[in-house]
Amino acid sequence: MRLLLVDDESRLTAALRKGLTADGFAVDVASDGVEGLERAGQEPYDAVVLDVMLPGLSGYEVVRRLRAADNWVPVLMLSAKDGEHDQADALDDGADDYLTKPFSYVVLLARIRALLRRGSVARPAVLRVGEVRLDPASREVDVAGAPVELTSREFALLEYLARHAGRVLTKTELLDHVWDAAAETAPNAVEVYVGYLRRKIGAERLLTVRGAGYRLVG
Repeated sequence: MRLLLVDDESRLTAALRKGLTADGFAVDVASDGVEGLERAGQEPYDAVVLDVMLPGLSGYEVVRRLRAADNWVPVLMLSAKDGEHDQADALDDGADDYLTKPFSYVVLLARIRALLRRGSVARPAVLRVGEVRLDPASREVDVAGAPVELTSREFALLEYLARHAGRVLTKTELLDHVWDAAAETAPNAVEVYVGYLRRKIGAERLLTVRGAGYRLVG
């Protein structure tokens, strides 16, 4: 397995490279964000270990650009910042995991192995289905570039449909994943909210499959 380690702390990268090599990995090192982005875009790495604070480009910007280029290599971000908003920003930008410094090498190794088990599967931070664009982090939706205002329930329904675009989703599945199981929900709640969504995003984009359920299409 080939890893890319992007960090400007030379002592840390030397120690990690030595340890990871001893554990059977091939490790390349980049010392700034520009070089890291270039290497990650050119080589088929199995995972990237990426520092947040880097010369040239920040780790946030590197992972944003990788995902914008449809590069889904698993990314573990490292940072001395341990604030919850720092971690949330990294994950919302497209990182797969976040580890604060100082850290245990054993934990780092375990997290790298967990990322490798997932593989390079598309995990977009922003969902797009045809002309519908939905950003779960900012909770913004637009259709053909025009912003659309949704209630929290409408947003949750559209997000679930978008994450399973093209699939026929039954009313039961939508109720289970979008509505609170502990609350009493009217049997026709799905139909009502599907109607709301159709008026806002276009009826041609949210289809009824008779006797089966609903499908969001591009």
